[in-house]
Amino acid sequence: MAATYKPKNILITGAAGFIASHVCNRLIRNYANYNIVVLDKLDYCSNLKNLLPSKSSPNLKFIKGDIGSADLVNFVLLSESIDTIMHFAAQTHVDNSFGNSFEFTKNNIYGTHVLLEACKVTGQIKRFIHVSTDEVYGETDEDAVVGNHEASQLLPTNPYSATKAGAEMLVMAYGRSYGLPVITTRGNNVYGPNQFPEKMIPKFILLAMKGKPLPIHGDGSNVRSYLYCEDVAEAFEVILHRAEVGHVYNIGTKKERRVVDVAKEICQLFSLNPDTHIKFVENRPFNDQRYFLDDQKLKSLGWFERTSWEKGLKKTMEWYVNNPDWWGDVSGALLPHPRMLMLPGIERKFDEPNINNSASSLLVNNPNPTRMIVPAPKNNPSTQKPALKFLIYGRTGWIGGLLGKICEKQGIPFEYGRGRLEERSQLLADIQSVKPTHVFNAAGVTGRPNVDWCENHKPETIRTNVVGTLTLADVCREHGLLVMNYATGCIFEFDEAHPLGSGIGFKEEDKPNFTGSFYSKTKAMVEELLREYDNVCTLRVRMPISSDLSNPRNFIAKITRYNKVVDIPNSMTILDELLPISVEMAKRNCRGIWNFTNPGVVSHNEILEMYKNYIDPNFKWVNFTLEEQAKVIVAPRSNNELDASKLKKEFPELLPIKESLIKYVFEPNKKTIASGVSK
Repeated sequence: MAATYKPKNILITGAAGFIASHVCNRLIRNYANYNIVVLDKLDYCSNLKNLLPSKSSPNLKFIKGDIGSADLVNFVLLSESIDTIMHFAAQTHVDNSFGNSFEFTKNNIYGTHVLLEACKVTGQIKRFIHVSTDEVYGETDEDAVVGNHEASQLLPTNPYSATKAGAEMLVMAYGRSYGLPVITTRGNNVYGPNQFPEKMIPKFILLAMKGKPLPIHGDGSNVRSYLYCEDVAEAFEVILHRAEVGHVYNIGTKKERRVVDVAKEICQLFSLNPDTHIKFVENRPFNDQRYFLDDQKLKSLGWFERTSWEKGLKKTMEWYVNNPDWWGDVSGALLPHPRMLMLPGIERKFDEPNINNSASSLLVNNPNPTRMIVPAPKNNPSTQKPALKFLIYGRTGWIGGLLGKICEKQGIPFEYGRGRLEERSQLLADIQSVKPTHVFNAAGVTGRPNVDWCENHKPETIRTNVVGTLTLADVCREHGLLVMNYATGCIFEFDEAHPLGSGIGFKEEDKPNFTGSFYSKTKAMVEELLREYDNVCTLRVRMPISSDLSNPRNFIAKITRYNKVVDIPNSMTILDELLPISVEMAKRNCRGIWNFTNPGVVSHNEILEMYKNYIDPNFKWVNFTLEEQAKVIVAPRSNNELDASKLKKEFPELLPIKESLIKYVFEPNKKTIASGVSK
């Protein structure tokens, strides 16, 4: 196996399209140190909304342009110091190739040739990954047990696959003649969210949603292999880093299905009778009976298929049900033989989201471009959606209630979610009804009166804290929505690397080490799983305090009512200061894990001393040890210091914990009480 390759500046062609957008979003999500430039002409089957999961990343730049423009390609390679190209841009729909084959030659062969020549001229490319198709092998024998391997003969049978085979020949020639570091991939059929509905699976789903018949070419006995888009994106991630230069890699699956069987399964998902909702239509001029690949070479690099057909089809169906207007008017694509979508020089029009608000012109017209280069949408007050609208879960909770008040104060439209987090259908209904720009999750089980409750109510705790939170994150990811998730920092405890009193706090990347309470176990579990979601901002709250000293959830209200308290320094969260910051983080589309506490630590005794000085001069308290505390509680408690330097860097005005306590909690309450005494 070749040594791991580490790119710096990657050009992805066609990344507003289906497969490439999933690859782009995955790389942005997993590699913060990679700079990615997208070059896409936004043809009929491309959509900038496919890149919404990555829109807030400073490492992504979008350039609207054609790979057939040699001057533009050369300029991009040089100005962006591109060292790696992942070439996805192509015309790919076989039906279209029968009606307009010259356009396929122009895009797939000439466009590839322009890219290769630019690589030769600039001399800076370390990897050129050319994305081809399994169709270049031609038809596989119906009784074949072993699939086509990478050295099998290329025997394309339609104009589309012929142009892809021709492009492969150019790639191979430039590798041999000029030493370009080329890699070629040949993949099975791919399906999943964001796919333009000229392809069979999304077409059938959209037609089934309307109760219309599903058109099948010929008798439907043709066999195809289907891979879910995220599995394919992972395959390209593996190929980018581990594949050997000069090699070809099949991306395939052994799981095959007849076209008619796929149609029947989609009918079943929508409770339709296949006998009345499947329509057999005229076949293509030539329709390969079967494509079958040997994918062992890629598996030897460590890749494997993760998503079952049943799970992938269900997720795809749910996405289209919830995003029926993603592509606008696609009536032409839903025809049995959609060949009229590709008139030369014609682009399908759709609303282009302003991925970078500061961008207002094309790269070719702007010598000093900002990060994302797209035409700014025209302002139309009568049709524009509100700049912000929040959907908040946790209406009856402390933090959820405070968030509503902050929104009212700032004039931000918001609604509270009605659905239960663990009920996916209810969450989908909320999103469809509210149409939010951001989702805030302040719901969860902490236990009443305290976390000891969770020890005897484990299924209930799991249902909300784990299942519910993950369901919300997953639903929101499918809709391109950022989730601000109020989590907990009570998943750590002082240890040898972070000793008590050392000032060394746990960082965002540290793994939880506290398992003393079941509540903390569930929160640590879900935090680890949420790392896989690029649309979640996890805020680790600790021992929250607010200026409302009458609220029983307030840490100060708790310890002033205890008979005895321990005295240990801890990181804490002053909600009056930090909750408005969380709203600002949503506006900035912050993601990942954040220690959501004020810098520094404060002990129980220090807080109670402030309480005595500012609130009640006669207040007294008694301390006891952790060992003594353990005798009167069911589950141990977490004590730790969190490193808040990441949050402080983003918000330099953030006060240290003791200063924040005085400014936001004790000074306001001191004035209120003084006023009450004077009356």
